[in-house]
Amino acid sequence: MADLKFKFTKKKNMSSIIEIVRHDLSENRNEQLQKSTQHFFREGVKCYGIKSTTVGSIGKEHFKTIKGLPKAEIFGLCDELWKSGYIEESIIACDWSYNLNKTFEPSDFKIFEEWIDGSVNNWASCDTFCNHTVGKFIEMYPRYLTELKRWTQSQNRWMRRASAVSLIIPGRQGKFLKDILEIAGLLLLDQDDMVRKGYGWMLKVASNKHQKDIFDYVFANKALMPRTALRYAIEKMPAELKSKAMER
Repeated sequence: MADLKFKFTKKKNMSSIIEIVRHDLSENRNEQLQKSTQHFFREGVKCYGIKSTTVGSIGKEHFKTIKGLPKAEIFGLCDELWKSGYIEESIIACDWSYNLNKTFEPSDFKIFEEWIDGSVNNWASCDTFCNHTVGKFIEMYPRYLTELKRWTQSQNRWMRRASAVSLIIPGRQGKFLKDILEIAGLLLLDQDDMVRKGYGWMLKVASNKHQKDIFDYVFANKALMPRTALRYAIEKMPAELKSKAMER
């Protein structure tokens, strides 16, 4: 880590904290990795070119210093990181917000929604944030499932993908089957490939605990379901069920 970190105290202002984080990220920049990262995204992305383990270490190290700050101040730091558009900064913002999950309260949902709608610009940031921070929030406050369903009608592709991938971890645990099927139905004919993959993934993880329910849903909708979503949904099923689902 940079020597700058040793000058940090909790009295430092927001811009100083962000400056230190960005300094450490810049120190670890790798131009070759920066170029190769672009191959994982159809849309252009901003990145330093840093391994995920290194990004995680930088975020973890600096969270030790800020963890005693009020939640609102830490969310303010996350907001600054999100605004940069850099994947690595967004991942640190995701980690910091998730670290506060024991203090989540209903009013936080609006903040999370604004980050997705205004700052998420790639699948990696979307999935990291929604799998963990939003997913945990939904487990704590399941009445907000109605808001995820509202997201399915958004003009923003990442909001629509978020409506599904926020249920990846709860779905893997067998939770919210009814809502998962409802969200899949709302996204069924979505024209965006990122959204199709998102809800297909949601169905796939739900099949771990509810294989028959997910298979029945896929089979009943296979004539309409895009093949991308269908293939994702049945990926973990036995071969005979896969063949039956794929029949024209």
